[in-house]
Amino acid sequence: MLSWQVGDVRITRILELEATGGTRFILPQATPDAVKEIGWLSPHFADENGKLRMSIHALVVETPTARIVVDTCIGNDKQRDIPTWSGLQTNFLADLAAAGFPRESIDVVLCTHLHVDHVGWNTMLESGKWVPTFPNARYLLGRDEFEYWRAEEETVERPERSPFHDSVQPVWDAGLVELVATDHQVCPEVALEPTLGHTPGHVSVRIRSKGAEALITGDFIHHPCQFTHPEWASLADYDPAASTATRARMFADLAGTETLVIGTHFTAPTAGHVVRDGAVWRLAG
Repeated sequence: MLSWQVGDVRITRILELEATGGTRFILPQATPDAVKEIGWLSPHFADENGKLRMSIHALVVETPTARIVVDTCIGNDKQRDIPTWSGLQTNFLADLAAAGFPRESIDVVLCTHLHVDHVGWNTMLESGKWVPTFPNARYLLGRDEFEYWRAEEETVERPERSPFHDSVQPVWDAGLVELVATDHQVCPEVALEPTLGHTPGHVSVRIRSKGAEALITGDFIHHPCQFTHPEWASLADYDPAASTATRARMFADLAGTETLVIGTHFTAPTAGHVVRDGAVWRLAG
């Protein structure tokens, strides 16, 4: 289990799934030959055949006053259009509890955006009904993000497979949702930061404590190969031009700083520092 200390804040990764290959639907430009040209990706972020390694995990952020879960993965029992994500039965909640974070102890759930692999454990199936997994938490959702996906929900042909239907609407109905701005201050150490493009209201999470700093990316970057190729936009990006501009801006701002960058889909070691690599960037330890 990976964890990092940032001043008085502890950040812990809780893994749901890892996969090697099968990611072309996310980054079609990342062909095996193109990936093998980026030598620093191996062995952690790509295998010897140029197949990408990716992870789906949540991050628990412990501050002196709050216990926050950032992004809640895919979830169990959800019916999804991606076969390998449908009807999952993982040990996520047991692993969360074993790490010292029983679900009842969570104060805040924070979703960087409302895609299927970031909201799944917002709810759990109980007696045939979707109920909030974290009953004592405030669920912080971006207002623009929420409004966009609520409108999209009206056009969905199969709501039973919609993440908004089973993973967002139930916590809204339970009165646990707080809609916030893209620069919302969560607590003294934790703030949202707009990183738009992947979705209309996408945010990253900035952590500052005692002079130390970290950034949880969300999906403005899916894989470290995008440090070398920021122009490789994901097929899942709402606005590819905007997501590309966001990556270039964020990488330039982060390069050479002490900010620990924690990737929402980066396999272990998951975190590092952005450094210049000629005209582009790479992730260093």
